Amino acid sequence: MPRQKLELADIFRAHGSAWRQANAGHVSLTQLKVMSAIEACRTEALGGHVAGCANCGHHHIAYNSCKNRHCPKCQGPAARDWMAARAEDLLPVEYFHVVFTLPAEIAQVAFWNKRATYDLLFRASAETMMTLAADPKRLGARIGMTAVLHTWGSALTHHPHIHMIVPGGGLSPDGSRWVACSPGFFLHVRVLSRLFRRLFIDGLLALHHTGALAFFSDLSGLVDAQTFTAWLAPFRRSEWVVYAKPPFGGPEAVLAYLSRYTHRVAISNNRLISADAETVAFYWKDYRIKTGDRRVHSSLPDSCPARRLPPHPALWPAGQRCPKGQHREDPQPAGGGAPRRGPQNRGRAHPAHPA
Repeated sequence: MPRQKLELADIFRAHGSAWRQANAGHVSLTQLKVMSAIEACRTEALGGHVAGCANCGHHHIAYNSCKNRHCPKCQGPAARDWMAARAEDLLPVEYFHVVFTLPAEIAQVAFWNKRATYDLLFRASAETMMTLAADPKRLGARIGMTAVLHTWGSALTHHPHIHMIVPGGGLSPDGSRWVACSPGFFLHVRVLSRLFRRLFIDGLLALHHTGALAFFSDLSGLVDAQTFTAWLAPFRRSEWVVYAKPPFGGPEAVLAYLSRYTHRVAISNNRLISADAETVAFYWKDYRIKTGDRRVHSSLPDSCPARRLPPHPALWPAGQRCPKGQHREDPQPAGGGAPRRGPQNRGRAHPAHPA
């Protein structure tokens, strides 16, 4: 396979040292290890092996991979393994794709409180689905689901949301039969949105009450309970974005779709266009464009390209320095293609099944 013209590893090798110097004291050991792994991937630093042809005598040296889950070159095999392991979970029924998104202002709170708010996002979205599906007036069934946390947008902005794949039906309350939904329709998105909104806001208030949330900069005033409650009040009346649609293809296409989220980093090599000491140019997909080519060409005018290109969750995002003493909220160790990963991981998958 031909090598990409520009890779994330090339940018890290050229500018990573300057980035680490400029951000000394704000980069954790885990983050440094990820950068080091990507820089060394498929180089002599990790060793390699020699393949030779007995007939013509040609020899080819192949250097070893870093196997780090944040490396854009090492995720293909892991994604295929994950798909094979999940294949036995699929049912021969229609599946639906449901997305739960946080408002931008609340996402800003989540940025500084990843572990607590991402867990709440999982719980609130799963409870929303199971509560409404169990309602006899709607589906009247106990459903299962697979949920994936996605915390970056295509333009490398912080954008936490849950992608959920749900079979079109579930078990009856006594577990004796399968209850199917109407063809092409699962649950009403407005009802999903409003229950999700209430559950998440109530959960966020509970986290604040227990002191589990931290606030910095222009949000520091939200430390006060009354101020925080008043700040949240308008969000109880605003519309939260939840949508549901049948995914294209059959169950196998569903797995392929999920694997792109459980085994993907903030930016892939094929989206990179160019890089120098001042800017990085890359493509991103603008979903506001309804027809035609959605690809948008963007440049990042940072002092060091690595400042905004590090893979999530390994490195701190661009233009955002973690306050001293608050930069150690590292991701939990992730093992291969395990379906459940640390709360900060971009591709965290959470399978839930009927009890």
